[in-house]
Amino acid sequence: MIRRLFLLLALLVAASPALAVNPDEILADPALEARARAISAQLRCLVCQNQSIDDSNAELARDLRLIVRQRIVGGDSDEAVINYVVSRYGEFVLLKPRLSMKTVALWGMPAILLLVGLIAAISYARGTGRPAPQKLTSEEEARLDKLIGD
Repeated sequence: MIRRLFLLLALLVAASPALAVNPDEILADPALEARARAISAQLRCLVCQNQSIDDSNAELARDLRLIVRQRIVGGDSDEAVINYVVSRYGEFVLLKPRLSMKTVALWGMPAILLLVGLIAAISYARGTGRPAPQKLTSEEEARLDKLIGD
C-alpha cells in the first residue's frame, strides 16, 4: 500500500510542469520573486510561442526573465514592467492580449462579416436585389407577336 502511494506521488511530481527558471535567476526576496514569476507567466516566449517565458528554456526567454527581474529590483510596478517588455517586443509578447480597438476588430470582424453575408443571402433569396419586371409597351407586344408568328 505504501509503495503504491509512493509510486502515485512520484508520478504526480513527474507529471507537474518543470519551470525553466534557473537558480541563478531567482531573486533573494521571496516577494519580489513571486512578482517576477507572476509577470513571467503572462509573457510569451517569442521562440516557443505557446509557452510563457517562465516555462521556456530558450535563451530569449532567459533574457526576458532577467529583464523582468532587473526592472522589478529597479522599483518598477508590475504594469510598468509589462509595458516595458511590450514596448520592446510588441503586443504579441502577451499571452493574454489587452482589450483594445485592434483586438476588438480582430475578434469582431468574423462576426460582422458573417452578419453581412447573412443579410446579403436573405436579400438575394427574397428577390429584393432584382428589379421588378415591367409591362411591355403595345409596340413591343406587336413586335413580339410578329416574331412568334401569331
